[in-house]
Amino acid sequence: MLEGKSRKKASPRKKSMTVEVETRRRRWRRHHLDVPIRVIVHRAEKTSVFVGRGNELSGGGLALTAGVELKTGDAAEIEFTPPYSGGPIRIRGVVRNRAGYRYGMEFVADGEREKEQVDRLKTMLTVLSSSSVSAETVER
Repeated sequence: MLEGKSRKKASPRKKSMTVEVETRRRRWRRHHLDVPIRVIVHRAEKTSVFVGRGNELSGGGLALTAGVELKTGDAAEIEFTPPYSGGPIRIRGVVRNRAGYRYGMEFVADGEREKEQVDRLKTMLTVLSSSSVSAETVER
């Protein structure tokens, strides 16, 4: 400390600081999976089909990895066969987020057929959820 100079104490500011913690709750439970998928992109000049892998599935959408260039907001059809189900499901999806070639696609069910497919998927996920809860209970 320098001599001859008085050191002023800084008066602490009495501001009330509130820290808000955002807790994110998802609308649908996610199920990890690894299934082959097809991404069908319809453009004005042509329709292209890309292969990829489905990574996470919920009643609202699918996280997938595919070698296709899509932007947030782009629409594409997604075709895959969910585990323990009969035939494939093809439904329209919209890109909601992207990290490299991993996309978060939200299902968009416009027609009656697509709504039926989403209902079928949700029923299947309900069965998977109840069986995974039963398996967790058995393991304890």
